[in-house]
Parts: sequence; structure tokens; C-alpha cells
Amino acid sequence: MHNVPYEPTLPVGRGELSAATLAYLRGDSASLPHADGPARSDPYGDDLQLALYLCYELHYRGFAGVDDEMEWDAALLAFRRTLEDRFLTALREDAPLPVDVDTALAALLVEPVKGDSISHHLRDDGTMWQLREYAVQRSLYHLKEADPHAWVLPRLHGRAKAGMAAVAYDEFGAGRGERVHARLFADLMRDLSLDPGYGRYLEAACPQMLAVVNLMSLLGLHRSLRGALVGHFATVEITSSPSSRRLVQAIERLGAGRAAEHFHREHVEADAVHEQVVRHEVVAGLLEAEPQLAADVTFGIAATGLVEDRFTEHVLGSWRAERSSLRLPL
Repeated sequence: MHNVPYEPTLPVGRGELSAATLAYLRGDSASLPHADGPARSDPYGDDLQLALYLCYELHYRGFAGVDDEMEWDAALLAFRRTLEDRFLTALREDAPLPVDVDTALAALLVEPVKGDSISHHLRDDGTMWQLREYAVQRSLYHLKEADPHAWVLPRLHGRAKAGMAAVAYDEFGAGRGERVHARLFADLMRDLSLDPGYGRYLEAACPQMLAVVNLMSLLGLHRSLRGALVGHFATVEITSSPSSRRLVQAIERLGAGRAAEHFHREHVEADAVHEQVVRHEVVAGLLEAEPQLAADVTFGIAATGLVEDRFTEHVLGSWRAERSSLRLPL
């Protein structure tokens, strides 16, 4: 019952960059676009974000029919760098940087009196089809959830490493396979009559969701961005608990199922504890050891807020116009 395909299938291209990447991965082409291709492309658009997602996915589970050796293919890595540069430059230009780390963290702790988030909408007015769509979109994130954060562990030491490892231990089930958070999300998908296969809904996901996932991979794969990865991690853990509480209420109201409720209830409890560890051990420990990374931490917080806000704007805008937020119907 719990067996799902390990390797996802390759999707359909969404433009010149992603089509060329797919052809290269399949062995149908021996060349990739020059750097001016990504330079002309929308950094948040379907084409660039899918191409970047395809490159990054080789470091996770790969794709069915794609040689594992492609993970370290020199030409593909060089092409990925041009995609990353375009995306990272846009993030640095568009993400409003907080004054300092303490100010940025304090802002994350403030819950608005009248919220305008997806979880607020689902709690108060959401329908079952919207809850299912949201699960489909977020599946690209939650079925790998803590994986990119684990890449930062060898790059930390002392308090920061210990705190990060403590939180990661919970994310990966605290030694119990059935409690791995990605597994719990797969159970949530089954409750919503969705396919829990890893990468199953890549074709349907909007570019805004691809950017959310790609940001994690970008920050996780680069040692030079370790401070930004910690900022991303802090943002996720601090904001998760109140959002998950609202989603529990939405699921209870809609009668979505016990497994669906359990995933978010787990995050209400776990992330309330994680928030303290992240702030006082991971962030504080990192900046005690490497104070020069403070600006990188704030960038990670700001960039995470930017891509999540873009995703929220797309989803709620679609729903308010009474249309699907997905590229393909369920």
C-alpha cells in the first residue's frame, strides 16, 4: 500500500531551456543552450524554473531512464550555473532585505490580525478541491521537505550543527520510518485521493511552486550560501506552526481525513519546539562562529518570503477568479 515509484518520469518541456535540458537528459542532444538563453529568460518563469528543477532533481532521486552519472555531467553543471546566476541575481534584486537578523526573525514571529495567506483562506472559506490543489502544489516540497537542509550539516559546527541535527532528526522521523515527515505527507495525499508518488505532479505544478523548491536546492547545494540556507530554514520553522494550526482547522471543517489532519498537527507541535532551537541554537550559533554571515541569513529570510509570497499571490488570485491554480487539471 505504501510503495510508490522511486524515480519520477521526465515531464514535458515548457520552453527552449527546459526542452533542451530534457533532450540532453534523454540523450537526444549533445548540446545545451548558451548563457545568453537564461539571460533572456524570465527568472521566475515556467521555462527557466523547470530547467533548473530538472538539474537539481538529479541530486535527489533522478528520473526514470536518466543515467545516474548525469548528476555530475560537466556540461550540465555549467548550464545549471547560468540558470542559477539568473535566478539568484533576480532574488538579490527583488527580495527586500531586513535591517538585521534580529529584526527579520522578530517579524516572522508576528501573526497579522487579519491574515491573507492560503492557510487563512482554507480555514475560513476553502473548498475540498482547493485543499486538494494545495496538496498537489506543495507535494513537490513536502515529499522532499528536509532533504536540502541536510546538505548544510557538514558546513556547520558547534551549536549550529547540533541544533540543526536535532531538528533534522525530528523531520526524518526520529528513527522511525513511518514518522518521516515526507511519509506523513504521502499519507495526507492518500486521504485526499491523490497519488503520493514522488514527483507525480511536477507537470501540474505552477512555476511559483517550482521557484519555492528550487530556492531550497540552490541554497542547500552551495557552501557559499550556507548562511542563506540557515535563514531559509529559520523562516520555514518559525512560520510553520501557526500555518499548520490553521490547516488542521481547515481539514477538520472539510472532513478530509485523519492522516491529512495528522500531518499538519505534527507540525503544530514539532515546529513550535523547532522554532526555539532554530533561533537560539542554529542561527545564534552560526553567527557566533561566523558573524560575517549575518547579511546572508537575512537574504535567506527575505528570499524565502519573496518566493512564498509569489506562490500565495498566484494561488489565491486563481481561486478568487474561480479557476485552478494548477497548469493541468487533476
